[in-house]
Amino acid sequence: MREFLQIVLSDPALADISRHAAESFPEECCGVVLDYGGRDEVRRLENIQNRLHALDPETYPRLATIAYAMDPKELETVLDRAAVAGGRVKAFYHSHPNHEAYFSAEDKAFAMPFGEPTFPDTAQIVVSIYDRVVKRVAAYLWDAERQDFVEAALRNSAR
Repeated sequence: MREFLQIVLSDPALADISRHAAESFPEECCGVVLDYGGRDEVRRLENIQNRLHALDPETYPRLATIAYAMDPKELETVLDRAAVAGGRVKAFYHSHPNHEAYFSAEDKAFAMPFGEPTFPDTAQIVVSIYDRVVKRVAAYLWDAERQDFVEAALRNSAR
């Protein structure tokens, strides 16, 4: 029997992610949710997609309005500091301005740069936002049985 896939995020974390999406609109936002023993902390990361596009438009043809790229050094610093403080990565998140909250091929490529998930126990959160109004927040988890990311139930809690 298949287990029920779900992730629980705190109300403040969901609010912070939604706020980040609205403030970044019309560009995609990105970041990470860290778990410190049941307390969620949202860490915003810079979307460097426009910078990458300016440096090499052939390799990076898309702009930040339809793509995101996390700065690998910034991400590494955030993850290292979290590990030292006893935190773990709970979720990565990004927004889809003026698009639905689906897990795209590009999203999958980010989560699986070497053909398998880099963080298989970490959720992927996608925020659908239209004209600075969040329409839907969806979560995707790695399903080892299907060998794919599948939409999971997203529950919220007060903490």
